[in-house]
Amino acid sequence: MIAFWILGVILIASAMWTITAKKPVYSVVGLLAHFVALAAMYLTLSGEFLAVMQIIVYSGAILVLFLFVIALLSSGVAPFATGIDRLPKIAAPAIVVALAGLGFAIYAVGRSSVAATSGALTAAAAGPVGTAGVFGSVDDFGKALFTTYLLPFEITALILMVAVIGVVTLAGDSTPYAATEKQARAVRKSMREAIVRGGER
Repeated sequence: MIAFWILGVILIASAMWTITAKKPVYSVVGLLAHFVALAAMYLTLSGEFLAVMQIIVYSGAILVLFLFVIALLSSGVAPFATGIDRLPKIAAPAIVVALAGLGFAIYAVGRSSVAATSGALTAAAAGPVGTAGVFGSVDDFGKALFTTYLLPFEITALILMVAVIGVVTLAGDSTPYAATEKQARAVRKSMREAIVRGGER
């Protein structure tokens, strides 16, 4: 119980550090501490497989992806243009889509078999780690993920895909480069000077 409260404090502190850090790299470090503490929390709950996956997938792959995104977004020399505020136009469709998704999720959960869920939970008992039918084993985790919790799993995949599309949209610059007249004159002048210097040699 003491370990639970200590890890809970670390989780809350690292989450606050992640969202309040002034630099994005510091936010990634706070997120790494959060993932490690969460993996330790899984270990205290006898979820060894979840703890290992937390370290390998999130602390390894996802954090590296975040670092690449930060490097890509901060690689430009010019500041980002603010643009037009489209949030008021997006708010109403976003609320409609969110309410429709919530209604679909409630309908899907209501149609799922409560008896099968309770039976799967009672079938998982304590025992050696890694044995089929034991709480926290890979066998029970896979069955629960692709049967009972299939809908939340697919929704998570959709959210991650939307996040990737958003990153590509933010990092990409669709406006072609158009030099001003002053810049064009400076380029022509430097080209003439280079030609003259080459002719003098």
